[in-house]
Amino acid sequence: MISSTETNTATSQPSGGFKARLDRYFEITQRGSSWGREVRGGLVSFVTMAYIVILNPLILGGFSADQAATDISGNWLPAAQVAAVTALTAGVMTILFGVVARLPFGFAAGLGINSFLAVSVVGEVTWPEAMGLVVVNGLIIVLLASTGLRSMIFNAVPRQLKLAITVGIGMFIAFLGLVDAGFVRTSGQASPPLQLGDGGSVASLPTAVFVFGVVIMGVLIARKVKAALLIGIVATTILAIIVEAVFKVGASFDNGPTGWNLNAPNIPSSIVSLPDLSLVGDVSFGAFERIGALAAMVIVFTLVFTNFFDAMGTMTGLSNEAGLADKNGNFPRLKSALVVEGVGAVVGGAASASSNTVFVESGAGIGEGARTGFANIITGLLFLAAMFFTPLTQIVPIEVAGAALVMVGAMMVSQIRFIEFDEFSIVLPVFLTIIVMPMTYSIANGIGAGFVSWVLVRSLSGKAKGISPLLWIVAAGFVVFFVRGPIESLMGL
Repeated sequence: MISSTETNTATSQPSGGFKARLDRYFEITQRGSSWGREVRGGLVSFVTMAYIVILNPLILGGFSADQAATDISGNWLPAAQVAAVTALTAGVMTILFGVVARLPFGFAAGLGINSFLAVSVVGEVTWPEAMGLVVVNGLIIVLLASTGLRSMIFNAVPRQLKLAITVGIGMFIAFLGLVDAGFVRTSGQASPPLQLGDGGSVASLPTAVFVFGVVIMGVLIARKVKAALLIGIVATTILAIIVEAVFKVGASFDNGPTGWNLNAPNIPSSIVSLPDLSLVGDVSFGAFERIGALAAMVIVFTLVFTNFFDAMGTMTGLSNEAGLADKNGNFPRLKSALVVEGVGAVVGGAASASSNTVFVESGAGIGEGARTGFANIITGLLFLAAMFFTPLTQIVPIEVAGAALVMVGAMMVSQIRFIEFDEFSIVLPVFLTIIVMPMTYSIANGIGAGFVSWVLVRSLSGKAKGISPLLWIVAAGFVVFFVRGPIESLMGL
């Protein structure tokens, strides 16, 4: 493990020359990595994250007013413009994080927050005003990180909960992969709410391609083949292209549950398109006047809590998976990482792409060997290129990315072996942290369930002295977060 304390450069590292200076800056040799592993890791992170360039426009925008989430004024965000700013902000923030924090954590528009904006916020405000609230959220997070409060909260979390967060995220991203691939679907019934595939069986070719991907990637990883994930992604994508060319499966938007979940893997006829960045800077802070300061701050509170703890949990899980965390679960340049993450919310809101945050899918790059911020340079440059080559991002179907996520989830769940299960006052909070994340589709919810149960169960079991006062405060905040719906109703919001 690498300590969070800055260390001297190892004598075995190369000296002299630009490449050697880059090696020392990113600590590539020091962390036991190589240029090839970083490049492969950056590429795999991009492949597993690239779907956001397609999905974010579908959530925030659309191709017509009938398809899009319209705001209180009836305005909507054109999909092409959202795609452009999604790629732009992901590229800029991923590179910035790689250079400043020097960690292999990719950035992109967070799915929880963009959905919250589209479903719950723009019915009360305009899109520019909604993005203004995202910017305020980001400024608050930057302030908390800059003053060291965010680091203090991070350090107050017990090691057992940090390990549970890693395992929970592993379960969560594996569940994401299974759902994205159609291997797990809603049943449409109260009981059971979920089912295997369509009607209880794997009944679609895209899901069968996903199963092939899981098998081939699993075998390659088990046999310790270099670039196992990358080889598996390429092989499964080729199979997907052949399946689509032969059987004309089409996307699920047209053919229902038998189609590809997001994009059909076709070779595009045109691969170059100029990005429309006109949404950059289209921000307003008029929400505080339109709906009142109190109602606006309730929305900001929700954004801050979600942004704050989703990112904290994701960083915890990824740093443990990469072997960069020390015995207390802390990782190098913690404060810088937390500040830059807050900047991601500001940049994402200012560009109308929604808050940019650490992407859990970048764990695929870590699984491929990435250990430093240089992998982020590769991922970020590919996102910037995606602004001009958006059609190319549709070649890899989400079923293939889902197979890679299942592999990474399995790797992260292996951290459970370090958790102490000899005390039930530890077992219950750990269990709730792990299980609530995938069941509620939220990392923040899992962290909250773990914090609240840890404080209550441990203190009522006679172990209150070992609980940080800061953890009590955060747990109380989570209680308010969990019951914010009734509170808003009582306040007439």
